[in-house]
Amino acid sequence: MTTSKSTPATEHKPTIVIKLGGSMLDKLTDDFYDSFQELLTHYRCIIVHGGGPAISRLLDRLQIKGEFIEGLRKTTADTMEAVEMALGGTVSSQITGRLSGRGVKALGVKGSEAELLTAGFVDEAQLGFVGKVKEVDPSVLDHLLEGGYVPVVAPFGKTTDGRTVNINADTAAAAVARAVQAEKLLFVTDVPGILVDGKLVEGTTPEEINQYIQEGIIYGGMIPKVQSAVEALSDRLQEVWIVSGGDRLVQGSHLKGTSIRSGRKETVL
Repeated sequence: MTTSKSTPATEHKPTIVIKLGGSMLDKLTDDFYDSFQELLTHYRCIIVHGGGPAISRLLDRLQIKGEFIEGLRKTTADTMEAVEMALGGTVSSQITGRLSGRGVKALGVKGSEAELLTAGFVDEAQLGFVGKVKEVDPSVLDHLLEGGYVPVVAPFGKTTDGRTVNINADTAAAAVARAVQAEKLLFVTDVPGILVDGKLVEGTTPEEINQYIQEGIIYGGMIPKVQSAVEALSDRLQEVWIVSGGDRLVQGSHLKGTSIRSGRKETVL
C-alpha cells in the first residue's frame, strides 16, 4: 500500500495535479496551454507526465530493442538510461518550454530526486527497472509551489538501495495527488472524456465506471486511466477528471470533460 508523509496545511489556493500522457504531448494545442494559465488563477498546479512515444523513438535511434510484457515496458539497464534521457530530458524540456513561453514558471523534477517518490520493483526478474510507488514525500513540491513554480514531474522513483526505476505515470500522478492533498486530479487524454454512444458523460461515479467496463463501453487504454482515477478518490480528493488535451481545459468557470466522484454535484473552478 502506498503511504505518504503529511503535507502541512497552508492558506494558499487548493492544489490540482494534471497528468499528461506521453501520446498526447505532441498533440497538446495552444488552447490547452493558454487555458492552463487560467487554472493557475484558481489553483496551485503540479504536472506529472509520461512519454512512451519519446522513449520508443530514442530506443529506435539507439538500436535498442523494446519489449512489452502485459502492457509494461521491460526495462533493462540500457533501456533505463534511455528512459531517463527521454522523460527527464526531452519530454520535461518540451513541457516546461511551452509553459515558459506563456510566462509560467515551470521546473522539471525527477521523482527519483529529493526522496520525492520512494519505490519498489513491480517484478524485477521479469520486468527489470519497472517500479511502483511505496511512499511520497511532497516537501520538495511544497517548496516549489510556495515559490510560485509549477513542478513538472517525471515519473521515476528511487528504491531503498538507491536504484532508479520507471513508474507508470497514471499511478504516479494518483500517488502525488493523494500526498499533496490535491482537490482535483486531471488525466489529459486524446478524447473529450468518457463517451457513451458518442455523447460526453459529464459526471459519473465509481459504480458506473465499473459497469461501463463490464459492458465494454470503456475499453483498452482508457481502463487503467479510469481505474487509477477511481483508486485516487478519497475524503480529500473527491473529484478526478478525464479531459482532452486538444481543447481548452476550462469553459467559463467550469472544467471541461468527465468528472468522476462519489456524488454527482456539479463543481466550478
